[in-house]
Amino acid sequence: MSGAVNGTFAHRTSRLRPPSSPSHVLAKTPWSGGEVAEFPRVIGADTVVPLDGGGSTTYANFDYAGSAPCLEAVQEAVTAALPYYSSVHRGAGYASQVTTEAYERARETVRGFLGAWTRAAVVFTRNTTDAMNLLAHAAPPGTTTVVFETEHHASLLPWKRAVRLPAPTTPAEAIAAADRALAGAPIGPRLLVVTAASNVTGEVWPIAELARTARRHGARIAVDAAQLLAHRPLDMSALGLDYVAFSGHKLYAPFGAGVLAGRADWLKAAAPYLKGGGATAAVTGRGESVRWSADVHRRHEAGTPNVLGAIAIAAACETLTAIGWEALIEREERLLARLRAGIATLPGVRELSLWGGHGPRVGIVSFSVDGWNARDVALRLSEVHGIGVRDGMFCAHPLVRHLLNGEPACASDAPATAVRASFGIGTAEAHVDRLVDALAHDIAGELSACSSM
Repeated sequence: MSGAVNGTFAHRTSRLRPPSSPSHVLAKTPWSGGEVAEFPRVIGADTVVPLDGGGSTTYANFDYAGSAPCLEAVQEAVTAALPYYSSVHRGAGYASQVTTEAYERARETVRGFLGAWTRAAVVFTRNTTDAMNLLAHAAPPGTTTVVFETEHHASLLPWKRAVRLPAPTTPAEAIAAADRALAGAPIGPRLLVVTAASNVTGEVWPIAELARTARRHGARIAVDAAQLLAHRPLDMSALGLDYVAFSGHKLYAPFGAGVLAGRADWLKAAAPYLKGGGATAAVTGRGESVRWSADVHRRHEAGTPNVLGAIAIAAACETLTAIGWEALIEREERLLARLRAGIATLPGVRELSLWGGHGPRVGIVSFSVDGWNARDVALRLSEVHGIGVRDGMFCAHPLVRHLLNGEPACASDAPATAVRASFGIGTAEAHVDRLVDALAHDIAGELSACSSM
């Protein structure tokens, strides 16, 4: 393109970027007690929900670990992109050029957000599950994968040749167990798969130490960062991580996209994860002969990619960076301490923890209630108090069974389940107090024990 067109193009596509200054992305948001803090707003923060028996209340969302609400800055970025929405990489039209530029800029934004090295692949996927399955597809034949039973199913299940380790009782035991497993693995490619933060307990795993352990054995490490990235920064280069996977819908960007970032060689050598348009360099005959694209991104992003999802993720990355992690972490730890302290005072309520209550964790608290069905607790909180929590096994069945000692919360439960309260931007101290008060009120007698149901 000519210089003049390039100049106009850059000007136009810059409008698709979310504002990067806190003065643009942050809003004065009132919290409990008259406190006012500068944090971005989430869509639905003022949603009012009906209550059982009449009346209504502002919704208290404690299901951020399932799907976080959309940031207003993310919505604005997607809205700005829509007038130019078109096909990427293939169109000569102006809208297609603008959309392609926005899509590729989103890739670079994610690369910077993750601290990935310049030549790392950043492949847009549907979600973390899709990203981990792509990595399993690309792993060379004969790869031995070491994975703990504590993983989310997305990281536990895709591997063809897996060594599954039992739940460790301490972070040090996790490191030692990974060390032994990698040392005893057959000769050939080896991959250690581990979460950065548990989707059940919120506990943060020692990924820096685990990465060093993997390198010592000539193995690679893949990190499921789905639950970490909305709460803590992550630097792939500094930590020595080979692969990172995450979902946009847990990062305040619920537009159906995810990411696999990391070393490109396995991905370049593997046949396309999906075979179709965009993944090909040439197709001859009637389709009998195919030469796949050498570009690792096109090779594994066949079909029309989720451009808006990628733009949404990039906008979330820019917004979180603009806030500053120190402020985010300080506020979250204050809310987390308040919630855990409140739950600790409730008789019959047991917080689930793999390593005890003292290690670092993100804003996730799971618990069981003696004698009560987890689904009934969740329904009661919703219908009577306007509080949204998650109940079940959180796509981590082996871990939840381990934490509940394999026993159901009440005799009619099969299998054992728990309640999870998770939070983030948009959660106020008043929401935390409402949850604790609701549990205390129902435990006092309003919630029927499952033995009487």
